Amino acid sequence: MSGKFGLGNYSSRKHISISVPSSTEVMSPHIKSVEELRVLGINLNSFNTPTQFFICVAGVFLFYLIYGYLQELIFSVEGFKPFGWYLTLVQFGLYSLFGLVELQLTQDKRRRIPCKTYMIIAFLTVGTMGLSNTSLGYLNYPTQVIFKCCKLIPVMIGGVFIQGKRYNVPDVSAALCMSLGLIWFTLADSKIAPNFNVTGVILISLALCADAAIGNVQEKAMKLHNGTNSEMVLYSYSIGFVYILLGLLSVGGLGPAVSFCSQHPVTTYGYAFLFSLTGYFGISFVLALIKLFGALVAVTVTTGRKAMTIVLSFLFFSKPFTFQYVWGGLLVVFGIFLNVYSKNRDKMKLPSLADLRKRVLSGRKVRLLSQDV
Repeated sequence: MSGKFGLGNYSSRKHISISVPSSTEVMSPHIKSVEELRVLGINLNSFNTPTQFFICVAGVFLFYLIYGYLQELIFSVEGFKPFGWYLTLVQFGLYSLFGLVELQLTQDKRRRIPCKTYMIIAFLTVGTMGLSNTSLGYLNYPTQVIFKCCKLIPVMIGGVFIQGKRYNVPDVSAALCMSLGLIWFTLADSKIAPNFNVTGVILISLALCADAAIGNVQEKAMKLHNGTNSEMVLYSYSIGFVYILLGLLSVGGLGPAVSFCSQHPVTTYGYAFLFSLTGYFGISFVLALIKLFGALVAVTVTTGRKAMTIVLSFLFFSKPFTFQYVWGGLLVVFGIFLNVYSKNRDKMKLPSLADLRKRVLSGRKVRLLSQDV
């Protein structure tokens, strides 16, 4: 009977031993932190992929829309425009404090990503946020935001060189459509906006270059070392805080900024706290998007958020308007659709040119037959 069921040569087979830990053995905090991706106390791993994406997108839109409103509100304070770097210093300090508090609430407090990597990420973060904040002293807020949307192409280029990625035709087409729409928007703004300044264009362009690299560097570091969001925020922004502080001390820009803000504490430090709090919550969801879906998807979502921010900026703050903004915005929306389609082509099967040709020919045949009858 043993031969019938193939048990005769049982002893010659290889064995696989599976050990089950006892109730006294506890899984290491490192393993728990890898299995559980938490954002603001929400365990995203307990949801399916579409729900994870919806939660991350909702968090990005909610907090960053408030963030954008407060940012423009701060720079609308008379006399504040020259102090963009000081606002970035305050923002980095608060981000570091928030990250420290969140990290203390987690079980695993170890730093996994090397300090050298964090120094690079901090430098890029200082570049993208500091130059972006400073550019608002020279540009209208919608123009600054629309420039930042252009980082889709640099992110793709950075993905090729940093991570060796390859992108398909829909991704490239999406980037081209978005860029053409943004160029159209910028040209319209240069004609009618009173605050348009070439210095602001240079500043936001440099911020764009740093922003293009940071998403890919963060994605690679978090996947390679299994770093947590709170760890990434704490170390990158605390090191960046030191960078900005040394820079302001070297050029003598700290004293005038502190003097001005001390005279207007509510409209500067008060708004800056809320601005930093919503930005911190927003960056937590962006980092979750990067870790779960990649840098390109995160950029696409944040680009859509920026388009909504522009609409709200025109509604809440008075500024010149032209319909060229609308046409440029539609091109950007079409580019976003192409990018989403490229990521979900299996679920969103659009007819090919050959299929459309067959449908047209079959429709003609039906009409001819109906006429003959």
